Order: sequence, then structure tokens, then C-alpha cells
Amino acid sequence: MVAQILETKEQQTAVNNLSVSFRLLLALYAIIPFCLFLQLIDTQFFNHYLQQSLPTSPTHFILFQILFGTPHIVASAIILTTNTEYFKFYQFKVITMTIALAVFFAVGSQLLSYRVLYIMVASWTVFHVLKQQYGIARGVCRLPSWAFYLQLGLAVVAGIFIYIGIFLNKSLDAQQAEWIKNISGILCVALFFVTVLCHRMVPSLFGQIFMWANTFLVLSSFYLYVQQYYFLAILVPRLVHDTTAYIFYVVHDYNRHHEKPKTFLYQWAKKVRIPIVIVLPVVSFALAFVLQAYGDYYFNILVELFFGTEIHKVISLGFLGYLGLMHYYTEAFTWKNGSPYRRYISFSK
Repeated sequence: MVAQILETKEQQTAVNNLSVSFRLLLALYAIIPFCLFLQLIDTQFFNHYLQQSLPTSPTHFILFQILFGTPHIVASAIILTTNTEYFKFYQFKVITMTIALAVFFAVGSQLLSYRVLYIMVASWTVFHVLKQQYGIARGVCRLPSWAFYLQLGLAVVAGIFIYIGIFLNKSLDAQQAEWIKNISGILCVALFFVTVLCHRMVPSLFGQIFMWANTFLVLSSFYLYVQQYYFLAILVPRLVHDTTAYIFYVVHDYNRHHEKPKTFLYQWAKKVRIPIVIVLPVVSFALAFVLQAYGDYYFNILVELFFGTEIHKVISLGFLGYLGLMHYYTEAFTWKNGSPYRRYISFSK
């Protein structure tokens, strides 16, 4: 969800029953003080029990993936592929990117090391996550372009180093780990002071709060990373990002289909009287559960049955990895002003 939220006449006049509430989006940032509170309580009263019990990343919990990671990626794919109008509009880009990804990983896996490939994918992930949040905030902050891109650039580069410091922690030597920590710290300090500089440029108190929320999204992840609460450091931006995207998806689908369902999914839901607003969440969560929990197992049964061999993690790593990368790519343009998606999105405070 890379959305630069700027109002247009089309959005203002669109007849929609649901709107994306900026206050609701801002409320999601409450995960920041909550995680900081957990870290403080664990340090002061539980002798780091939580730190030692949690895995390095929320993605190591299949339940987390089913609740936060995979569903919004699956939901994004459902919106694009089941709406014929959308798929026809973007099919050239989708096909081209699919071929490009296949070629890149086929060639890259032979020429590039795992660490290089991982850093490239991690950088794209961080850019996607923060571009969404800063893009949404831009609509209420109304910052000049140079200030917006300066903040975004510092946040993304700092986020990349934090991400690398967490996920490649075991493969880094002490000096490398220290360098990454120092570089990300310097970038976070720079981001803080740039936010102070931009504070007076934002015309409303609400916009100022939204801007600082994004800054603290990065700063809190850095603090939790330094304190070695890696799970919480990743949880903060993931929860905000994934839930924000889901709000857009649900609002879009309700506004597009509630009067006259336009896809087989919503036509079927109407026949059995399932409320429109829960169709996408139910389907995407169910698919996420099946793919994450059973996808590899049943795929291997079929492969072994027909070919007498096994291929590991084709669904959990291959197929879902492909959907994730395509999600990063398509979300960069599907929600921009003028796209078919945006006809069904309006905003409110």
C-alpha cells in the first residue's frame, strides 16, 4: 500500500458508504508505547524473560504470519486478480514483473550470495513498509517535496540497517554488528532532527502528530533493536503497516461491491447473505492459514505422487515469496491518484 493521500474532486464526489479514517490509522501507532511498556516491564520485573522467550522475528510464529503477515498480501492479490477490470488494466505490468522476478532469481541465485540477495529483498521490504506510512501521512502533513523525501530517505535507510542488524545478526561478526548499530543510530538521530525542522512546516496539530508517529515508528524499532528485543522491534512496523493496508482493502471492497457485486466472490457472498464487509477478511485469512500451515505438506504429496521426489518450501517460500514481491511492486501504483482502485476510496478525519 504505497498511497500518497491527496484529495481530488473525484474522491470528494464519490458516493461511498465507508471511508478511511485518518484517526483510525493514527490509532494503530499505539503499538509503539505498548511495546516500549512491555520492554520496560520485562526488564525491570521479569528479568528479561520475554526477551529470551520470543523468537528473533514475528515471522517465526506461524500464528503471526496467519494474522498479520500473509493475509494482507493474499488480500491484495485477490483484489487484483478477481476484479477483471483491474487485472486487464495492469496485466502487462504483472506479466512483465513475473518474468523479471523469475529471471532475476534464476540468475541471481547463481551469481549473488545469499546475503546479497537477502539485503536486496530486505531493502525492498523496508522501502515498501515505510513508503506506505509516509505516503499516507503526506496527505495530512502537507510537507514540501524536499522535506517529505528527506524524511522518507532517512527513515528507509535507517530501517534497512535495523532490519539487517536484526535478521543477519547471527552471521555478522562483532565489528560488523557494531558498525550497523552505529550507522542506524546516526541515521535515527538525523531523522529526529529533520522531523524537528519540519515540525513548523506542518499546518495542523493532527498532521504534526502523524508526522511524529512515523518518526517514532523508526526510532522505537531502533531502540528495541539496540535492547535486543528483536521480536518487538519488527512487530511495531509490521502491525502498523499490515493493519493499515487491510483497512484500505476492506473499505475498497465494501464500496465497490455493496450495491452490486462485481466478482464471483461477492456474488456468491450475496446469495448466501454474508455481509460484504467480512468477505475479504474471511477469504484471505482462510487462504493464509491453509497456505502457511498445510501448503508445503500437500504440495509435496502431489509432487511425490506424480514425480517421485520432494521439493521443500515451494508454497511457504516460493509461492508466498512471489506474492509478497509482487505485492511490493503492484502496491506502488495501484493506489495512486487516477488508478481504478481509488474510485472506491474516500477519506475522513
